[in-house]
Amino acid sequence: MSDIPSRTKLGTCINVRGTSGSGKTTFAGDLARILNFRHVELDSLFWGPNWTESPDEIFFARITEATAGVGWVVDGNYTRTRSLYWPRLNTVIFLDYPRWFVMWRVISRTFRRSLRGVELWQGNRERLSNALFSKDSIFRWSWNTYARRRAQFTELEGDPANAHIHFIRLQTPQEARRFLQSLAHDT
Repeated sequence: MSDIPSRTKLGTCINVRGTSGSGKTTFAGDLARILNFRHVELDSLFWGPNWTESPDEIFFARITEATAGVGWVVDGNYTRTRSLYWPRLNTVIFLDYPRWFVMWRVISRTFRRSLRGVELWQGNRERLSNALFSKDSIFRWSWNTYARRRAQFTELEGDPANAHIHFIRLQTPQEARRFLQSLAHDT
């Protein structure tokens, strides 16, 4: 990424996307703090206790409420929710790191969370047994969705319906760090 947009060019409605383990939540949280915007973590709105999925009507209502007005950064890739906030979106930032790096991140993050018993959402905690042996393994999910997320970003970027959206692809953690630092110093 050669030119880093100003705060003004980013707009007030932003979506951070990327494969599981790419660092969406951390990046989006940092970006929201720098811009003094709300951070909307889609996973926290979707997952209920005991890893139950929220019904769409509840999930959609939560997203609609969280993205009311302007001044928010949504992190997540839930395709079926795009119609709820994309018409107002100014910028999409895609964390497009190398697959080996994303897999290293998701593996180390999952081990760390599992061993420390970190609570994610609604009392949910990651378990190594699920990560390693479950059909819903986060490792498998991240690996299997990696190429799809990249193709999806390119498709969304080229879609004339999204001509109002500024698309940014960050390809390394260093590039993402420089991006955030530049915005933090942009007064």
